[in-house]
Amino acid sequence: MTNFIKRGTLSLLFILMVFIPFSVHHSAQTANASNQTTKEQTLQEILNQVLNHHAIKGSTTGVSVRNADTGELVYSYYGDHRLHPASNMKMLTSIAALDTLGEEHKFSTEVLTDGKVNGKVLQGNLYLKGKGDPTLLKEDLDQLASQLKAKGITKIKGDLVGDDSWYDDVRLSQDLNWSDEPFYTGAQISALTLSPNNDYDAGTLIVEVYPAKEVGKSPIVKLTPHTDYVTIVNKASTVKDGNNRTISIDREHGSNQIIIEGNIPVSGSMARSWVSVWEPTGYVLDVFKKSLTTQGIQFIGNTKTTLGTTPKNAELLVSKQSITLKELLIPFMKLSNNGHGEVLTKEMGKVVHGEGSWDKGLEVLTEVTTQYGINAENILLRDGSGMSHKNLITANDLSQLLYAIQKKDWYPSFEKSLPVAGNSERFIGGTLRYRMTDSAATNNVKAKTGSLTGVSSLSGYVTSKDGQKLVFSILVNNYIESPSTIRTIEDTIATKLANYEF
Repeated sequence: MTNFIKRGTLSLLFILMVFIPFSVHHSAQTANASNQTTKEQTLQEILNQVLNHHAIKGSTTGVSVRNADTGELVYSYYGDHRLHPASNMKMLTSIAALDTLGEEHKFSTEVLTDGKVNGKVLQGNLYLKGKGDPTLLKEDLDQLASQLKAKGITKIKGDLVGDDSWYDDVRLSQDLNWSDEPFYTGAQISALTLSPNNDYDAGTLIVEVYPAKEVGKSPIVKLTPHTDYVTIVNKASTVKDGNNRTISIDREHGSNQIIIEGNIPVSGSMARSWVSVWEPTGYVLDVFKKSLTTQGIQFIGNTKTTLGTTPKNAELLVSKQSITLKELLIPFMKLSNNGHGEVLTKEMGKVVHGEGSWDKGLEVLTEVTTQYGINAENILLRDGSGMSHKNLITANDLSQLLYAIQKKDWYPSFEKSLPVAGNSERFIGGTLRYRMTDSAATNNVKAKTGSLTGVSSLSGYVTSKDGQKLVFSILVNNYIESPSTIRTIEDTIATKLANYEF
C-alpha cells in the first residue's frame, strides 16, 4: 500500500508540474487535460523542454498546436496571451482578401481623356488613373504609351494628370517607424504606384552604385527604372583595392534626395538598395511621360504634369490589368512584401465599404477573421503587413483561424502562398528557403515567418511522422537574444512536430 501511495503521489506531482504553467490556457485544453493520452503528454514534455531555452526567458511566448482535421487543441503554451504577430499579420490580410475580393480579383490602371482626338492631336488632358495595382512596371507604361500611339496620337495639347483618388491620400500606416520609411519595407501607399521589378516592391526604385574606372572619381549611379523624380546626391568616392566597401544609400525623409556616401574599391562589387520614393504618384507620372516621349508622343502648348481627379465623363483610351490575387499572393507571402499587405487592406476597404482607407480595410479584416472563430476581444489590428508594434493576436486564435479556413474553395491558393521549409526555389521556399533544410520539416512545414525588433513568429502547417496534419502558431515577443537563436527555437518546435507520432 505504501508503495502504491508513493507512486500515486509522484504521479500527481508530475501532473501538477506539467500543467501548472498552462493554467491560463485555452479552456478546451483545461477541460480535456485529464483525458490526455501518453503520447500527448509526451508531446507536452518535448515542447516544454524546447521552450525551456534560456533565450526566451524573460520574453513573452505563445505556442499553439491543433489537430488540423478536428481543430482540437493538443498543445498550448500561454496560447491565450495577446502578442504582436509581426508578419504573421499577412496571413489575416491574405485570408480576408481571398474571402472578400476573390482569387481572380485584379487591379487596373487606366488612361483616359476629357478631350477629343483631331487627326494626330489629342486636344485635352490625359489622365493616368491608378486603381491600386502594386505590380505595375515600366514596361507596362511603355505598353500603354505604345497603344496610344497605335491610336494615331502623336501630340497632346493638354496636361498629364495623375489620378490616385481610388484610395485616400494617407501614405503611411499609423505606426510605421521613420527608420523604415526610406526603404522598401516602409514604402508609401498610393493607388497609382510603380514597381522596379517582378518582386513588385511598389513605390520603390533600385539604386545601384558602381565604382568609377579611376581612383578618386565619384562612383557611377544607376536607377531602375530611370527617373528624374529623385535627386542623387553623390558624396561617395572610388578608392584603391584593399579598402572596404562602405557605401550607404539613404533617402532624406520628406524629400526625394537620395544621399550616397562612403567608399567603393575600384575593382569592387557594386552596392544595391531598394529605395522608396516620397509621393509615388509623381514618380509614376515622370516614368510614364518618358514612355510617351520614347513613343514619339509630345506635349504641346502650355502644358504641365500635375495631380487631379478624372472627370466622370472621361473617355477610356487604353488600360492594363494586373495579375490575379492568387498570383499576387506568391510574392506577397513568400517574400513577405509589406506594401502588398497595405494595398490589399485599402482595396478591401474600397470594394466592401466604398472607401480605400486603412480604417475601412481593417474593419473588413476584423469582420472576416471573427467569422472563423477569432475572438474579437482578443485582437487589435493596426495595419495589413504586421509592421506595427501594436497589432495583437493570440497564438490560439491564429491556429484556430488556420484550422477554420481549410474547407474554403480558395484555401489551396492560400496554402500554396506559404513559404515551404528548406526549399531553395525562391518563390517556393520564400523566407523559409534557408531554414529547416535537412530534417523531417524540409518540404513539409508550410508557414509564414515574421520578424520585428524583439518579435519573431512562425505559424502554419506541418504533417507529423505518422501522417497527422497539424496547425501551429509560435509568437515570441520581447526577446533580446540574437534573432537567429529565436528562429532556431521556432524551427526546433516545427521539426519536433514533424517527427512526432500520435
